[in-house]
Amino acid sequence: MKILRNLEVPTGNILVVKGSNGELEMLSIGDYGKEVNVKCEAMGLTRELEKVEHQQILPLEEKWVITISTQYGCSMGCSFCDVPKVGPGRNATEKDLIKQVLTGIKLHPEVTSTKRLNIHYARMGEPTWNPAVLDATKWFKTHIDPEYTIHPVVSTMMPRKNIWLKTFIHNWMRMKNRLLSGEAGLQLSINSTSEKERNIMFNGNAHTLEDIAKIMEGIVPNGRKITLNFAIAGYEICADTLLKHFDPDDYIIKLTPMHKTNKAVKNGIKTDGDYTTYHPYKGHELRLRAAGYDVLVFIASEYEDLGLITCGNVILAGNLPKVPFKEIKNIGAF
Repeated sequence: MKILRNLEVPTGNILVVKGSNGELEMLSIGDYGKEVNVKCEAMGLTRELEKVEHQQILPLEEKWVITISTQYGCSMGCSFCDVPKVGPGRNATEKDLIKQVLTGIKLHPEVTSTKRLNIHYARMGEPTWNPAVLDATKWFKTHIDPEYTIHPVVSTMMPRKNIWLKTFIHNWMRMKNRLLSGEAGLQLSINSTSEKERNIMFNGNAHTLEDIAKIMEGIVPNGRKITLNFAIAGYEICADTLLKHFDPDDYIIKLTPMHKTNKAVKNGIKTDGDYTTYHPYKGHELRLRAAGYDVLVFIASEYEDLGLITCGNVILAGNLPKVPFKEIKNIGAF
């Protein structure tokens, strides 16, 4: 796969690559480690986090994150995401998906194994529109060297116009539970328990919480629970509403900052206060835990957010990192 652009940012690389039908964008990045930026009582991480600042990432042999695009652009039109600026969502091919991951791996030939290779279907596009995600995941399980322990994750806003959504979700969860022995994730982007707020933020394209619950009926996760993600931005998060639809035995709540994409800034959607500290998330965490949910607070550093490696950012929309970065020339192809 030909690499068209390679931006080296403090935590890794943002790549523009040549796909079968145009340009795709992907990431190969490291992680600070859960001891640095995660608070989760269920994981034994009970301390109150102070300000998360950029620091040395873990060796890629410990944890490696490759985030890939499942579509060329996106048609969802969410109010906080820059990806729709690239164009409408056209599905990437199975070969596109596989080659993105292999390109990320080959970027570091010096790394011959990793305890956790997170494959995130989360850069450009809504992955549940693309059935090739399921086929590519099966390929990764059977073809990637077992020295690289894969953990694929689908992040979805549960698009209501996708008539095959339930089929996709149930097939994904069967693969998670059986083929991958629990080593996979499903993250549902919820953000608010107010249907009015959700209708605005997701441009009328997401299912209601009641409909999502109906789609998820019968699913019991093996391994990590299903994640309900909330990007904190002044939206309603009502534990009683969540309890009507999502059993704490099967779902974990993840609290994250609202990332400073151009669209989010333009629309005034932001996390109040310093999003690199624990304070904006504390009240929500305490209320949700009191309702019986496991809660994971994930805090991004400013370098991660402004380095454009976070959700909703994309350099194909004309953006560039707002932190020190280097563009690598003469990069060729893998």
